Amino acid sequence: MNFGTGSVSGRAAANQMEWTVNNAFKTYKDMDHPKSMMDVALIQNVDPIDIGLGSSEKGTTVVPTKRKKTMTSVYLKFFETAPDGKSRRCKFCGQSYSIATATGNLGRHLSNRHPGYDKSGDSVTSSAPQPITVVKKAQQQGKQQMDYDHLNWLLIKWLILASLPPSTLEEKWLANSFKFLNPSIQLWSGEQYKAVFREVFRSMQEDVKATLEQVSSKVSIILDFWSSYEQIFYMSVTCQWIDENWSFQQVLLDICQIPYPCGGSEIYHSLEKVLKMYNIESKVLSCTHDNSQNAIHACHTLKEELDGQKLGLFCYIPCAARTLNLIIEDGLRTTKAVISKVREFVLELNSSAEMSDYFIQLTEAYQEGSWKFPLETSARWSGNYQMLDIVCKAGKSMDGVMRKYEETIVGRMVLSPAEKNAVSIVHEYLEPFYKTTNNICTNKLLTIGLVLFFMDHISEMITLCRDSRHSSDWLKNAAEDMATKSRSYTTQVCNIFIFMTAILDPRIKCELIPESLSSGNYLEEARTLFIRNYSSSHFSSMTSGYGAQEIEDGGGVSFAEEIARKKRRVSLSNATDELTQYLSEPPAPIPTDVLEWWKVNSTRYPRLSVMARDFLAVQPTSIAPEDLFCSKGDEIDKQRFCMPHDSTQAILCIRSWTQGGIKLKYKSTEIDYERLMELAAATTADNTAGFDKKQK
Repeated sequence: MNFGTGSVSGRAAANQMEWTVNNAFKTYKDMDHPKSMMDVALIQNVDPIDIGLGSSEKGTTVVPTKRKKTMTSVYLKFFETAPDGKSRRCKFCGQSYSIATATGNLGRHLSNRHPGYDKSGDSVTSSAPQPITVVKKAQQQGKQQMDYDHLNWLLIKWLILASLPPSTLEEKWLANSFKFLNPSIQLWSGEQYKAVFREVFRSMQEDVKATLEQVSSKVSIILDFWSSYEQIFYMSVTCQWIDENWSFQQVLLDICQIPYPCGGSEIYHSLEKVLKMYNIESKVLSCTHDNSQNAIHACHTLKEELDGQKLGLFCYIPCAARTLNLIIEDGLRTTKAVISKVREFVLELNSSAEMSDYFIQLTEAYQEGSWKFPLETSARWSGNYQMLDIVCKAGKSMDGVMRKYEETIVGRMVLSPAEKNAVSIVHEYLEPFYKTTNNICTNKLLTIGLVLFFMDHISEMITLCRDSRHSSDWLKNAAEDMATKSRSYTTQVCNIFIFMTAILDPRIKCELIPESLSSGNYLEEARTLFIRNYSSSHFSSMTSGYGAQEIEDGGGVSFAEEIARKKRRVSLSNATDELTQYLSEPPAPIPTDVLEWWKVNSTRYPRLSVMARDFLAVQPTSIAPEDLFCSKGDEIDKQRFCMPHDSTQAILCIRSWTQGGIKLKYKSTEIDYERLMELAAATTADNTAGFDKKQK
């Protein structure tokens, strides 16, 4: 997705403008209208306005009147002419301008960069917050010098990508490191960085609003929650939909602080505020939550509110990934202590090149598979399963390493025969679970129908284990707890909304729907739901009694109304036939691209495809499965936990938006980071070349 405005580079044929370090943030609009410059310095012959906390006033057109000419000397005394006679340099900050630059532009530079210059001679005495400026030394002919405001913008990009708060740049060691590289470098203050982030957040949020205004289909939202080190409770609200080209779109709407006591009521009011801010209350079809009671309460309240306003269908859905994770935790319960011992051993392998090399040699000799270091040691499902995998698939190699390095490896890491046997049993039992989560994590578009298909398979595996005569008592007990959670999830998703969403997946239809859903009268209800909401008309005239024309005709049906009713019946029949025809055909293969299938077949099912666009955007999980099951989630949790309150919303939203393709903007002006990097690289190269020449 690209929600930003395009940036411009190169020459403007009309004006022959040179692209230098002062025009990295140039926009197309600015090229055509240099008089309407925003707050960023872009071209050399137009006043550069600071992008920190300086004045945000736009430059105004200066009419070259006689009075203006009499003020020329007032401006010029604050500039000195370079020895080559081709440029003027500001005495305050060293900013250079062409000798042909209009004096009006010089005046705007002084007003915006050095307020108070005209009241105190050659000094600046304004008490307003001043932008950080760098005094540049006279440059040798042909030598480039980096604009240090550009450096600050590159640091902003770093903070965003790394999810670091602005306070990071207030560390003295970091500032001193920059000073060591170049004593002229001056970083913005922490408050300036925060102000820039707030403004960038507002600018990008406007782009998100504009994008959602253009969405013609229904949208679905997902909620996620966490607490920071400051014990502040947060909620992220994400929106997703399928566009006209059958492409899945997703965007983070906001990150909200949930006020104390952080219950269902507080969550509901925060969510309602976000939906109203983006004006999407009437577009929301579903909400996927994290299975917590407070979130369920908030979603239930939202449904009551939307139903009361008669804004259309709405359903809230539990997170399948979190349910599956809890089920797996029950399965691992008995072997947790053993897994911890294996993890200690693997950490030793990862930390010692000699030990890991010997382990690889042994696995090759014993033909115990190929292992890539460092091995994953996360306490999440993927890491836990790898611990089981090592014991079962590389047991001989593991024992061999322990024997050779018995002085290094603590005795408690050695597994007893009983422990190895327990690991083997659990590994075999949970292998289908691991394959299922792998499929869920790597699926291009995870639909409700596909998740129900997988969850039904998991339920069958649990039942087989629980009812098997060969299962040990401790495993049967674990399976019983797993079955309880599985049944709870099934109960929550047994409704007409979920049924309709599932059968619109062409790979699932009615053939692969779980028995718990197919046993009810959901198919007839689905037909009614489809006709009521997605036929060419809502047939209100068919069900609302006689109209005005009938009354005028003395209660009889007019000839025109008779024709109209026949056409409506045909329309109703066609709508029903679309669903019937769709379900009568065999399901598509599981590897089928669902959205591509509907894109190709939308002409065959014009009404049903509209419904599919709405319902296939409904998400079965409130979190990306790989963030929950894999080590990637550890980094995300760490970033969220460590982020201070004054930076959480701006940093995390901006990071998500830029990763989604939205252009980073400051006061509606796009920040061209590619151009900034080119300038930085060119400056570094020139300076290095000059240094090498001096050395010679």
